Amino acid sequence: MTESARKPTLLEALIPVVFLIVLLFFNVFYVFGDEALDGSNQLILIFSAAVAGLIGIRIGVSWDKMQDGIVSSISSAMSSILILLLIGALAGTWMLSGIVPAMIYYGLQILNPTIFLVASCIVCAVVSIATGSSWSTIATVGIALLGIGQALGISEGLIAGSIISGAYFGDKMSPLSDTTNLAPAMAGTDLFTHIQHMAWTTVPSIIIALILYLIIGFTLDNAAPVNIDDVLYAIEMNFNINGWLFIVPVVVIVLIVKKLPALPALLVGTLLGGLFAIIFQPQAIDEVSGLQGGLEAYYIAVMRAMYTEITIVTENEMVNELLTTGGMSGMLYTIWLIICAMVFGGVMEAAGLLQRITEEVIKWAHSTGSLIASTAGTCIFFNLTASDQYLAIVVPGRMYADTYRERGLKPENLSRTLEDSATVTSVLVPWNTCGATQSAVLGVATIVYLPYCFFNIISPIMTVLYGYLNIKINRYRNIQEAREDKLVNV
Repeated sequence: MTESARKPTLLEALIPVVFLIVLLFFNVFYVFGDEALDGSNQLILIFSAAVAGLIGIRIGVSWDKMQDGIVSSISSAMSSILILLLIGALAGTWMLSGIVPAMIYYGLQILNPTIFLVASCIVCAVVSIATGSSWSTIATVGIALLGIGQALGISEGLIAGSIISGAYFGDKMSPLSDTTNLAPAMAGTDLFTHIQHMAWTTVPSIIIALILYLIIGFTLDNAAPVNIDDVLYAIEMNFNINGWLFIVPVVVIVLIVKKLPALPALLVGTLLGGLFAIIFQPQAIDEVSGLQGGLEAYYIAVMRAMYTEITIVTENEMVNELLTTGGMSGMLYTIWLIICAMVFGGVMEAAGLLQRITEEVIKWAHSTGSLIASTAGTCIFFNLTASDQYLAIVVPGRMYADTYRERGLKPENLSRTLEDSATVTSVLVPWNTCGATQSAVLGVATIVYLPYCFFNIISPIMTVLYGYLNIKINRYRNIQEAREDKLVNV
């Protein structure tokens, strides 16, 4: 704030947040519904930023300062925006090359009645890691698994719970996921440091969930196996499925382990996916390009896979949905939302409104455990009130980033807490965009599947427990290191 600016009152600081929450609630549940993310929510963020700007002017903050805050906020998310564009391209070439279909093909074959819940959770986890999207996993493989489970006589709540647990585990751990990129951008750390640190809470959570599904599975009556040959046949008829396709994801994993930065690692994976499409999938190349072989067909098909929506058409409608990807263009709504959220966060921060709210919350957080618990609680609060998982990551991320550093906690602690609480609990709220969408897609009420989403319930508990027990909490050695790290990540 400028010298003439005064400190905002708590009421003034809360007005833009309340305005945002009320307008989003009205927008999602009374007007646009599932289409709210197509642009109306983005505009509401801009309107809320305008309200925050008016309050900033009221308390004496200059427009230039708030505009600088907007630019700085958007700049902090720029690497994530570039990564999201490459993620769209990679998803396209991995679909065209048969890599993702191969994962689905082999994954479906491990299903059997006794371990169905465990297997469905694992299959969804694998597909979600490969695609970076819990939504597309649930809307494709999830629907198929729900039908199979129902034929086996298993409760739809149990089936949906295992599907969602696996899909959200994969979403959290995939470098292709938008939320997995957004959380470290908000906290001020890099993608792979975030994933590595998050594994300490996420892996135990999914292991506990799998054990619970296994116990439940062995208490269920066995039934005859369900025939999934139609799905496998549709994939076989449209792709050359073989083990060589897994070379590409293995290469990307090796690059990640070797700590190659995210952008070049994803670019390598994208280009290798295009190359493998040319080598192994001439039929898919011809379908996407509209030509019959040749260099022009290769070029058109691979380029389309990277930049726009492609669909491999089969006689199986469910498989058709599964074999659709949006390329770079499919990421534009998410990028639009992120930019608008950054505008809102930038004005709130520059005007000192976030700091004012944070001061009130942090008064109650005296220890590391209570700070992490407060962060998790704030994320869940925004999922309940703002009805959007992105806002539940962005706003608390901006609120707590400086506090974590001041307490000597590295930013990966914050990014992990954001994912362990904001990402996974969004699907448990009936009026959240995630909860409403998954309930509609699966045809299972949120309240019915909620008790069986073991991973989603355990994750926030796990991260708070780690905080209070001081397990795997990364700290700075001194204040100077914290200051230097902040300068590097700004």
